[in-house]
Amino acid sequence: MKIITRDVPPRAAWALEQGGLHPLLARLFAARGITSTDELDDALARLIPPSQMWGAQDAARALADAMAANQAICIVADYDCDGATACAVGLRGLRLLGAPMGFDRVNYLVPDRVTDGYGLTPSISKRVKAQGADVLVTVDNGIASVDGVRAARELGLQVIVTDHHLPAIKDGEVVLPQDCIIVNPNQPGCTFESKSIAGVGVMFYVLLALRAELRERGVFTAQTQPKIDALLPLVALGTVADVVKLDANNRRLVAQGLKRVRAGAMPPGMTALFNVAARKPEAATGFDFGFALGPRLNAAGRLADMTLGIECLTTDDALRADELARTLDGINRERKAIEGDMRDQALQMAEEMFDESEEPPPALIVFDPDFHEGVVGIVASRLKDKLHRPTFVFAASGAEGKENELKGSGRSIAGFHLRDALDLVAKRHPGVLLRFGGHAMAAGCTIDEEHLETFEAALQQVAHEWLDAATLQRRMEADGALDTKYRRADLVDTLHKEVWGQGFAPPVFCEEVQVVSQRLVGEKHLALKLKHQGEPVDGIWFGHTEPLPARVKIAFRLDADEWQGQRRVRFLVEAAET
Repeated sequence: MKIITRDVPPRAAWALEQGGLHPLLARLFAARGITSTDELDDALARLIPPSQMWGAQDAARALADAMAANQAICIVADYDCDGATACAVGLRGLRLLGAPMGFDRVNYLVPDRVTDGYGLTPSISKRVKAQGADVLVTVDNGIASVDGVRAARELGLQVIVTDHHLPAIKDGEVVLPQDCIIVNPNQPGCTFESKSIAGVGVMFYVLLALRAELRERGVFTAQTQPKIDALLPLVALGTVADVVKLDANNRRLVAQGLKRVRAGAMPPGMTALFNVAARKPEAATGFDFGFALGPRLNAAGRLADMTLGIECLTTDDALRADELARTLDGINRERKAIEGDMRDQALQMAEEMFDESEEPPPALIVFDPDFHEGVVGIVASRLKDKLHRPTFVFAASGAEGKENELKGSGRSIAGFHLRDALDLVAKRHPGVLLRFGGHAMAAGCTIDEEHLETFEAALQQVAHEWLDAATLQRRMEADGALDTKYRRADLVDTLHKEVWGQGFAPPVFCEEVQVVSQRLVGEKHLALKLKHQGEPVDGIWFGHTEPLPARVKIAFRLDADEWQGQRRVRFLVEAAET
């Protein structure tokens, strides 16, 4: 592990401090590319206008026409947290905006991960039609569903695709669904600046455009229009949980959502999820979305039925929300148990691929017939973190008639674009990949079991060509030393109130410390007594059991715990330089 200190442009840090920021925040923001306090303005008025998202106004007109004609609208969701929150935003938003017109004919359908697979398929389109829908709206999926959209159109459904994923590529050309409205900042020709917006963010933008359209039609005025900012807690949750890059626009969406959550202004289902996770909404951070609420919603899509998660987010009955949140918490506990067993087995299989004296292969591919397909993505992420290699974990398909197929989920490291790698494998080995898609850091694919060895060799060849020694070395960026005057509980609170996440990393400091004592806690965590610049401080390294030397350079986050009524700062160790 190599710990690298981020550069801090001195002029930017000085300008931020002169703008009124705390010196520590000024330093942290400057290191993350912020040059003026204006960039930190999280007011809703600073959001990119919906008019800049190509297709949003077309979608707004189509939805307004459908509502005026009292046509039935069906939302087809994805089965992860982004898809669930996008669906909840769509359902709540359409009902809210339709209320002045007496419109409430909106329903949803979420595919089953095992039997249906990902995205809008022809069979899903048939089910939507059978429900009596006139308009089909996808959320967090659809951009690659060429066949599914065609089937829906042949059935007479109007189709609006809202998505944020990359389009399909065939023979080197982008292929888009035809004869439908597409709202996706990543479609060719769209100049919307925030390409990293999550699926829930795209749906929220469609609602912003729809509200403007209905205002123009005289349904309501600027003074009487429904306040859809009540949906921002859901937008923030889905944005953080989907681990999209927190660019300026996404940070504003998350900041606005967090403000409402801390004030208690959120759907009953989110309140209930905070309760079962034993987290405090009044002190909510992005961490709560990514590691407490998000996993409980995702567990439903992995092991059960995401309708549980969507109902939890859409019910206004607090008792029902509590019941659903407890169910989701139970499913998440089951997910953790399955994941733990799979992770241990997959790690053992991966480590058997190379000797202790050797480096791991440039990419890892692991499969076992007993793996659960709902958890392969999490296990791939754990292996990637442990061995610092692009990793795919495969499980046998549970879908009827597809027993010969393997479903794989991959996670990558910086410098290796996983979806592009799959595209190259598909070009070099036609027919090996039945389906694939995703992003730079996460992707999925389906293959026939007989092609597993071919896929493994092909992906490792691409990794061998693309990855050099520097990229394969584990590195962690940190923010340098922490002055002892900043080692205060109130500053921990100040840091926690800011929006951190993917692409806008939470503060991690680094320096050499003295290890006074160390002991194992709960058999898998290392509790530490440290001396930081000569002063005692407690530390803990979660999930780490190997002892540290007497003096060591560590990377650490700041946290505050309470002991006998006193709040004390402690170091959460993230890494040690070797």
